[in-house]
Amino acid sequence: MARSDQNGTKGRPARLAILGRARIVRVLRAVPIRWRILSIAALNSAVVIVLAGLIWNGSQVLGSAWEDVRQVRESDKILALLESETSRLQNLIHRYINQPSPDLFAEILLLREAVLGTLTTRASTDPMLSGSVEELERVTVRFLDGFGELRSLQTTISKTYEEQVLGPARDMAGLYSVIEGATGHRDAQIWPSLGKSREAFTAMLVAANSYYLSLAPASAEDARRNTETIEKTIPVMSELADNDLQRLALDKLSARTAALRDGFSKLSDELTNRTELLRNTIDASQAETIGAIDELSVKMRQREQKAQATFDRTLRDISRRVLSIAVIFLGVILSAGVLIALSIRLPLQQIMAAMRAIASGDYDRQVQGTDARDEVGAMARAVEVFRENAIAKRKTEDELRTSKEKAESALLELNAAQRNLIDAERLAALGGLVAGVAHEVNNPIGISLTVASSFARRADIFEKELMGSTGLRRSQLEEFVRASRDASQQLVANLQRAGELIQSFKQVAVDRSHAERRQFILHEATDQIIASLKPVLKRAPIALNVDVPEGLLIDGYPGSYGQILTNLFLNAANHAFADGRAGTISITARPRGTDDIEIIFADNGAGMSPDVQRQAFDPFFTTRRNEGGTGLGLHIVYNLVTQQLGGRMMLESRVGQGTTFRIIMPRIARDSKELGGSDTEGDGTTQWPNKTMSSN
Repeated sequence: MARSDQNGTKGRPARLAILGRARIVRVLRAVPIRWRILSIAALNSAVVIVLAGLIWNGSQVLGSAWEDVRQVRESDKILALLESETSRLQNLIHRYINQPSPDLFAEILLLREAVLGTLTTRASTDPMLSGSVEELERVTVRFLDGFGELRSLQTTISKTYEEQVLGPARDMAGLYSVIEGATGHRDAQIWPSLGKSREAFTAMLVAANSYYLSLAPASAEDARRNTETIEKTIPVMSELADNDLQRLALDKLSARTAALRDGFSKLSDELTNRTELLRNTIDASQAETIGAIDELSVKMRQREQKAQATFDRTLRDISRRVLSIAVIFLGVILSAGVLIALSIRLPLQQIMAAMRAIASGDYDRQVQGTDARDEVGAMARAVEVFRENAIAKRKTEDELRTSKEKAESALLELNAAQRNLIDAERLAALGGLVAGVAHEVNNPIGISLTVASSFARRADIFEKELMGSTGLRRSQLEEFVRASRDASQQLVANLQRAGELIQSFKQVAVDRSHAERRQFILHEATDQIIASLKPVLKRAPIALNVDVPEGLLIDGYPGSYGQILTNLFLNAANHAFADGRAGTISITARPRGTDDIEIIFADNGAGMSPDVQRQAFDPFFTTRRNEGGTGLGLHIVYNLVTQQLGGRMMLESRVGQGTTFRIIMPRIARDSKELGGSDTEGDGTTQWPNKTMSSN
């Protein structure tokens, strides 16, 4: 008893839950299903609207933060471009100072305009850089103006070097040549001092050029030392001069040496000034510019980090809010969905149980829920109507079963009548063939009988002449021999012709009367069939063209093939060339791939209308029923092609332009089991596959 009480205590909450669920389901079923589904859709829409509002609000904040990040990155690009351009400009200025050229100068000017353009058009309009552009522009302009001063000084240096260094040096070279020319021979006392002075002059020129190009202090010291050597050798050469021309040239050489010394000193001072200007103006300004750019870059990094932090924080807040709201609404939607699903699924299960009972034949089980007012209740009422109809249907089926048995007996009688008509059509065609062949064989046999009778009379005459008293002349013997030879040749030819006709008819008749399968040559079988049809050709002005290649071996039913050609030929003679109309029939065959043969039977006769084409292969359809037609000719042909030979048949025709039958049959006919057991004989039933016809 205690255990039973415990089980009852444990099962009570479950029963209460089931009762509560059933109560909720009853309440929900008072609401139409469409409103229940719309409530779920409304909840989903509310979720979408709330989430869309949150996402839109967050997207505004995210967009602002991302715009700051993007703007900082754009400003960084401008600063990087300025830094790159100023560094490149500094390198070009140094190259220009060392190796002046018009191309370098033009490139410096272009880059200078690019730097100024970046400052005035991009940096000044950038919201991140607008407060710092003035200082950056000041140091950049100072850097660019320094190049103008440097270029002016470089022009002065070039002029000083050209006029005050190279100019006196050229004069001194000429004076040395004059002194050498005024010296008569190398044994003169002035010659050693002159050689030493000239060597010092050459070394001075090399050192001066090296100093001008490389600013090497050692080269400047060498130039000064060699200049002093020249000045020291001039007084010595003046004392050793032995003519006035030498003394005059030495005086001028002393003056030009002094000018060279002063010019080189001036060049040294100007080069020193250029170095100071390059260091203090160009390099210092460029370093100041780089420092300003670096300072701005640091500010940009800080601003970017701040914008990125705002972006990340906003993204986290949006994700948290969206997740919270989604979880809350998901719980509400799932709860509502479960309740609504129960209000639909439970009644549907009851309806399914009732339908299974009806399907299994249990029509006595009542359908539950027919009193509900929702759509499922309407379905239950419809199932109840279906159950009642099934009961009525079962009664009707019993009545129909009795009627069907009576109809099947009538169908068997109709099939037997159809089989008899088909057999009669075949026998009629064979009878016509026998009459035609008999008429054809009558001619050679009649001729043979006449020749034989004439030959017998000539033999009697020859015997009387041979037994007569006058004897037999040679001419009579020769004439008898010639007549005998002619008679024998005519007998052999006509009897051979009669034999061929009888043999062809015999083979065709055997093939048609026995549906035996054997191998046959398509060309030979066609010739035999054409030979049996020649009596029909003689009665009508129809020309026949046959193009069947030799060597096509068929494993099938030659009788069926013969009946197909015969029926097609007779159909053309009766319909395409009615009333003695002249025309042409062509029979062609060709291989189609490795497994099939295509046979085309075409005429240029009257043709068929589209309505006639659609019914051409139907049984008992004929356009000449009043003239004795049965409507089974083409039907038999179609069944033989598709059923016994396992092929396909297509019809193409136009009124007034003739008809073409296209037959595609396998080289090896398939068994009737492979074709589904359908034939035109046996139990009298006929099955027709889909017919392919084209009216072009």
